[in-house]
Amino acid sequence: MVVYFVSDNASKCSTLRVLLPRRNPFPPGPKGYPIIGNMKLKNQLNHRGLAELAKQYGGLFHLQMGRIHIVAASTAEMAREILQVHDVVFANRPANVAISYLTYNRADMAFANYGPLWRQMRKVCVMKLFSRKRAESWASVRDEINTMVQTLTKQTGSPVNVGELVFALTRNITYRAAFGSFARDDQDEFVKILQEFSKLFGAFDITEFLPWMKWFSNRDFTKRLENARESLDGFIDRIIDAHIEKKNSRKQDDDGLEDDMVDELMAFYSGENGAKSTDSFKLTRDNIKALVMDVMFGGTETVASAIEWAMTELMNNPNELLKLQQDVGCS
Repeated sequence: MVVYFVSDNASKCSTLRVLLPRRNPFPPGPKGYPIIGNMKLKNQLNHRGLAELAKQYGGLFHLQMGRIHIVAASTAEMAREILQVHDVVFANRPANVAISYLTYNRADMAFANYGPLWRQMRKVCVMKLFSRKRAESWASVRDEINTMVQTLTKQTGSPVNVGELVFALTRNITYRAAFGSFARDDQDEFVKILQEFSKLFGAFDITEFLPWMKWFSNRDFTKRLENARESLDGFIDRIIDAHIEKKNSRKQDDDGLEDDMVDELMAFYSGENGAKSTDSFKLTRDNIKALVMDVMFGGTETVASAIEWAMTELMNNPNELLKLQQDVGCS
């Protein structure tokens, strides 16, 4: 199930629909109310709700949430048209107030607009952060896997919370890959920051859909945004400063095999005082912070959501659970 948000231009055009003919009509979809559109369906827009709407309106249907127009693709054919055939058209991802603020005005890779900067950051991630050589060099990460295996061995014959165990494993691996041995004792602090970011990213803000209601906006939400970014600033600034000190004291015979993701990003760091990086491509502190958040969310929150979804589906489908038990040889 793939969901795409049409740009704000679509909503601007819709306001002129009375005066000008609509040359490019939207795909079919449920009829909405004036001004609010289909906002009454907001609690039903999960994977099951979208699947039900697709059965009624087809593989490509339209929803209007206030001023925002949404097009949902629910078939492989439609997904291919959007993700492959017309991928450049849909390359830019929408960003609400929370995302823009918490990603330092889209200084990351996940929400940065498609262009030269995005392509350079993607190249750095592919060639440096997630290269095969780098993955093989993280010997310390294997310790986390051994720890999980030992934990499972000790709990043989007892109930095990697989979701919690896998989430903890993924979190520990991602943390060590990103920060190495730095601030190991502060991992719980960073997890709390991640959890708050996750809540803010998914928070419902009525002013995103109905701008004229900004006078009724929640000031507590704005304060939470400020506190969350301030917490991230303080945490990663300490990490960056520690890596700068490490870089300045590095010995000449250091092969860099134990470098973490921040070390790799620091090679492109431009510095606050105009110091040049070793490459024509430069990153600011905001870029590094935002890229770290991309990596940590991709390695923890995404896995946790996928596990929660998979476990829910299995619990709701006893036949699938029985089949899985038979496949893995469980009784």
